[in-house]
Amino acid sequence: MQVDLRILRYDPERDAAPHWETYAVEAGPMDRVLNLLHTVKNTMDGTLTFRRSCAHGICGSDAMLINGRNRLACKIRVEQLGRRISIAPIGGMPVVKDLVVDMEGFFAKYRTVMPFLVNDAPVPERERRQSVADRERFDDTTRCILCAACTTSCPSFWARPTYLGPAAIVQAHRFIFDSRDTAAEDRLEILADDDGVWRCRTTFNCVTACPREINVTGAILEVTRAIVARHS
Repeated sequence: MQVDLRILRYDPERDAAPHWETYAVEAGPMDRVLNLLHTVKNTMDGTLTFRRSCAHGICGSDAMLINGRNRLACKIRVEQLGRRISIAPIGGMPVVKDLVVDMEGFFAKYRTVMPFLVNDAPVPERERRQSVADRERFDDTTRCILCAACTTSCPSFWARPTYLGPAAIVQAHRFIFDSRDTAAEDRLEILADDDGVWRCRTTFNCVTACPREINVTGAILEVTRAIVARHS
């Protein structure tokens, strides 16, 4: 069938502002949006620019605004969207070209929450062991792929770009509640800042946008309760 694919294009070297361009693409119902973008780039307009890598929903590089919602282009199918599909870059970040945005600010915030295990105790002969229950405590947030779909769907982030955003808080959660880590207090101090968890307005956009189905808002609220418990 023919799909009308509308893509928000922007080349800073030639365009004064973003503009929509439409392409008629032949596609099957099981084709992913990423397949359609490759068809456009390979057969219609080689200047089209977008990110992609694994094409299996693991790398998170092809997050885009598809039919008004943040999604991964490699996961969403034509049958789920219909014959009219619009694609734009994820919001709230500077557009480099077409569907590619500048992610440096996003990753800078990610780095501020210390997204790594901290434990200065002597290294054991084998692994640092923990119970199944302790591992399950933070299992949900280990699934984050840093696609930025949650952060760029967040109204609080749109209103205040300095907000750390859901993705950074999710990454902090993964270590705050890890029984092997010893830097939970340091992360909670970071997240208690004005641009930390208090900026969340529980709109649940992040939960809807997450391609890994992480309970992002729930994780933010757990971190918030941990911060409150420090002072009670």
